Amino acid sequence: MAEMEHLPAARQGHDPPVRPRPELAWVQRRTLDEQVELWWFGEPRVSLLCYGASVGLVLGLGLGGVGLLSSASTAPGRSTAAWRLGVGSALCLLALAVLLKQLLSSAVQDMGCVRSRRHVELLRSGGRLDPPLLLAAGLGTASCGAALLGLAGDDDMLPAGAVLLACGGAVALGVGAYTATVLWRSRRDVRRRSRWRRRGRRRRVRVYNVAGPNPQPWRDSASSQASLI
Repeated sequence: MAEMEHLPAARQGHDPPVRPRPELAWVQRRTLDEQVELWWFGEPRVSLLCYGASVGLVLGLGLGGVGLLSSASTAPGRSTAAWRLGVGSALCLLALAVLLKQLLSSAVQDMGCVRSRRHVELLRSGGRLDPPLLLAAGLGTASCGAALLGLAGDDDMLPAGAVLLACGGAVALGVGAYTATVLWRSRRDVRRRSRWRRRGRRRRVRVYNVAGPNPQPWRDSASSQASLI
């Protein structure tokens, strides 16, 4: 203890600053990850993109279906009227399915009855259920457009069929591009994590020898213990 009192001030002032341990940041991050309310707001950009696409699909499919159903009464033939009724009903059902998914997600989020992270990621906007649903809506729209284009005798259905086919194909291609981007980002994150783990293992293996070898350790054992205290 006497040696500690006589330490020079310059030596005491050059001590390295105390840095927060990485375990503390990890515990804080783990605590935030365990909050169920925050699970619904993960990846806000992806959620906003999927929500905007869902709203656009609901409006487009709903308006297209209502337009075809309203024009079925003025169709020149029974077959054309039947095709318009069928395609219009299919578009309205697709719009209703997308709308029901969004309403279900909002209702479950407001009630707070889901406590599983897997279910939250499945139901939230931009989750795992949105891409398959949007892909199904796009393929269904493209199928309706192809069906209307098959009515070669009705010139009034050609523009509507072309628009539906183009919009459905665009939605399907957009979902495919989004899925490919997500897969690429996930693989990149996995590679980064593997690199960080390898670097962490290398740093752990390194051993630094601060003090040189002491040929007579039994003489200075008491003084070294006092300085460590």
